[in-house]
Formats: sequence, C-alpha cells, structure tokens
Amino acid sequence: MYSDPILSIRGQIVDVVGKRIFPGIIHLANGKISSIEHEANNEQIFILPGFVDAHIHIESSMLTPYEFSRIALLHGTVATVSDPHEIANVLGMEGIKYMIENAKKSPLKFFFGAPSCVPATTFETAGATISAQDIEILFRDYGLQYLAEMMNYPGVLSRDPLVMEKIAVAQKYKRPVDGHAPGLRSEEAARYISAGISTDHECYTIQEAIDKLQYGMKILIREGSAAKNFTALIPLMDEYADSLMFCSDDKHPDDLELGHINLLVQRAIAAGYDTMNVLRSATLNPVKHYGLNVGLLQQGDPADFIVVNNLKDFQVLKTVIGGQIVADHGHCTLPKVQHPVINHFSCLPKTTEDFFVPSEGETVNAIEALDGQLITLHIQSEAKIENGNLVSDIEKDVLKIAVVNRYSNKPPAIGMIRNFGIKRGAMASSVAHDSHNIIAVGVTDEDICRAVNLLIQNQGGLCVIDGTEESVLPLPIAGLISPQDGVSVSKQYSLLDKKVKSLGSTLRAPYMTLSFMALLVIPEFKMSDLGLFDAVHFRFAKLFS
Repeated sequence: MYSDPILSIRGQIVDVVGKRIFPGIIHLANGKISSIEHEANNEQIFILPGFVDAHIHIESSMLTPYEFSRIALLHGTVATVSDPHEIANVLGMEGIKYMIENAKKSPLKFFFGAPSCVPATTFETAGATISAQDIEILFRDYGLQYLAEMMNYPGVLSRDPLVMEKIAVAQKYKRPVDGHAPGLRSEEAARYISAGISTDHECYTIQEAIDKLQYGMKILIREGSAAKNFTALIPLMDEYADSLMFCSDDKHPDDLELGHINLLVQRAIAAGYDTMNVLRSATLNPVKHYGLNVGLLQQGDPADFIVVNNLKDFQVLKTVIGGQIVADHGHCTLPKVQHPVINHFSCLPKTTEDFFVPSEGETVNAIEALDGQLITLHIQSEAKIENGNLVSDIEKDVLKIAVVNRYSNKPPAIGMIRNFGIKRGAMASSVAHDSHNIIAVGVTDEDICRAVNLLIQNQGGLCVIDGTEESVLPLPIAGLISPQDGVSVSKQYSLLDKKVKSLGSTLRAPYMTLSFMALLVIPEFKMSDLGLFDAVHFRFAKLFS
C-alpha cells in the first residue's frame, strides 16, 4: 500500500520539545526513531513533527475518514482529534463504530472522542441517543480518547444529573473533557470549567478567550469553512502559547484541498508570531493535552513527521507516519478503496402545501445569518403576505427557511432568514447540525418543496434548484458522507457552491452556513424541526411577533 520504509533522513531538524533547530540525521527502525545525531549538512529541508487538528468533525468534509486522510496527509496532517458527533446523532453507536473501522484503513492517526450530547438538545428530533453507559463502553472497549464537546452548557451550569454522569464517566477513565460554550464569561465560565471541562473552540472574541484561559482552560483557535476565529484569537499567541491549539472544527472538501492546519501555521508565522510557539500549538500541545500516541521527533517516538521546504511557506514535501512515506510531493500513496453505506431516512415526500404559513400578523421574528460565524442575530421584519401565505421577500432578502424531520413523517417547521441573498430557486442540505434533518432556504414554496424532495429521493445530500434545473450531491452514508474519493466530492461540491452563488448568495460558504442554522446551542435564533428556537433563553419562539 505504501512506499518502502525509510531508514534515515538528513536535514534541519526542528525540535519543538527542546525549542531548537539544528542540522542532523534521523535514523529509523521498526517504525520508530532509533536515534538522532547532530551532523553538519547543507540540506535545505526542514524536518518537524506532523500537524494535529485538535478538534474536527470528519463528517463535515462529507468524506469517510479514509478519503479525508488521502487529502489531509498532503498538507502534513498526521493526526486528528475527531468528534464523531454528527454521525452519532444520525446512527448512534453504529455510526461511531463505522467511523472507527473506516479510519483503521488509513495510516493517519484518528483519535476519536465519545460524543457527549446525542441528541444535542431536547428541542429537536435526532436519530439516536448516546447514554452515559454507551460512553463507558466507548472508553472501556474501544479505547476512545476523550469526552467530546459538552455542548449542553446550561446543563453543566445547573449541574444536570445526566450531564454530570457523563462527565463522571470521563473522569473515571481519566479522559479529558472538551468544551463548547460560546460567549460564556466570568463566573459562568468559571463554573462551567470547574465541572472538569478543559478546552473550548467556540470563543469568538479575545476577551472571552482570556476569561477562560485565566480559569485554566485551553483555547483552540478555529478556522473552518464557516466559523473563522483565527484573526480574532491569534494575538493570544504572544502570552498564552502553551495553552493554545489549532483546529478546523468543520472543513468542506474544497477548502480541505487548499490546505489544513498547515495554512494556520503559515499565517501565524507570516503575521510575526514566534515560530516555535506556533509550531508547538500545532503539534506538541494537542499531543500532550490528549495523550496522543503521535511522534514528536524524539528518540524512541513513533516515526511521525513531515518534511517542508522552509519555515515560511511550509510547502509539505513528505509526510511520514510510522516510518512510511504516505505523501510525497503532492502525491498520496494510499489507494482508492470501497466504502459501505449505512443510513437512516424514514420520511415521505412533501407537497407544496406543506410549506404554506397562514398569516398571523404584520411582523415576523427572523434569523440573521452572519458570514463566517456560527452565531446569528434575532431580527424583526415586516411580513410579506400573498394569498394569506407568508412568503419570501426578495427585496429585503428575508427568505423562507424550512427544517424537515427526516426520521419520521412530520410537517415541516418554517421560519424566515436574512442574508442568504438568493434571488431565485432554492438550496437544501441533509447536513444540518446537530440532528441532521433536512434544511432548505428558497424563494418560493414550490422551489423549497422540490429541493426537500430531491434529498428525500437521494436519501440525503446537498442540492440546488434553479428553474427546471436540479443539481444534487448525494451523501448516502448517514445523509452526511459520500463514498466517493475526495477529489470527486470536492468537484461536485464546488459546482453546487457556484450554482448557489449564481442565484445571488454572497455568503462565502452558503452550504456550511445553512448547515449551522439548525444548531440550537449557538445564539441567538436558530431553526429546529419543531420550530423557531431562541438559543439565548433556550426556548421556542413564535414566528409572528
């Protein structure tokens, strides 16, 4: 499958543990580093530990772990701290086991966590439940590394017994607990952290991050396809480098093709931050925090490292895992393989009348989407009524949004949203965090209905409707993942992205933004399959105000 193992390599050795760079030769034996010698040489390459994504949902790439690795390895990623939360919300334990087994096919080191919030809330319909007993099985029998993001921060603050039971299981097995507490500050942040929660990747202001750092939390600087917090948080590198890690959280395939953690390293160093501090955040810090079996270029370590052209461009020349070259000058050595399909779709096609909303007033409560952020705003807008039906207002860019339960045959939930910018047609996705029901935005009820039904017909995916034209990227694995190779999925996704933007959307990543409009644990207003949701007060809201 891979190239022959390498026995030695010369170059400029970047020792992130000892904070030094020196010329030398690294000797390998049996997949480990047997010795490292100082040796003067003129090799103009740099050898350093491979990059670690400290928090990612592989499912959001729409690729299997194996196909994800075939792209990520090219960018110098040797390990991920992966939360299978998305597929768990659809398929429960079966979905988690699918990810574990698929990941075993790849040399990239996937370290999975036990999802802590399945379902994410009680205000939506998910496809499965993960209990404290399930989490114990995942730690005891499957060796999972950590308790994944505790999204139910109100439950932590109130010391909800079911929430605390899950945290107690993690503490029993000495597993770190990841956090998810956007906007939490001061005493509430302290109480959340005191429950045993060690990280957060949801900070969107530097003041919030400093609050959490001062209470002993580690901060993950996130730059994904939708949520982009690098610019806001990278100044922390000067004072808090030992408590920082890099993550992508959610990465669509076209963005993954362009780069991964290597891009964050490159940007941070270009901005003038200390090279060694930046590299430690991308390598050493996650390895130590999570106790990962990933080499750090020390004698006796697994031979996991990368070779780059210099410490400015970070062009990855080789990626080596366990002494095997798995990526070489832009070529991944892993072959294509077949991936089995599992899914959970149990809803019937809808009719246009299902999306009719009788008028109940002159003003509606609506969602305002923010480009590059998971948070939204609550706005009020004048209702546009035609023949007694609430309809999209293209001139004000306030469009109809629908969430359709995909696990049983229920009526759609309808709301209104601003900033998608679509002037005609509709778009829909069965990737809709966290329960992954079908979510759609469109100009007419007919277009929305056609988009929803196209996904029901395909048992999940992304689609766009433009007049008589229908385009779809099927995602038959849990309605989240394609069994195809990463390059093919990326091309299909890029085509859909362009089609949505041709309808008028100015969002940088419209499908990723759409997928988070059902994420009820992020303020301010979101959409559930059960109705419009106030994520500030954790309660449903009326559509008409």
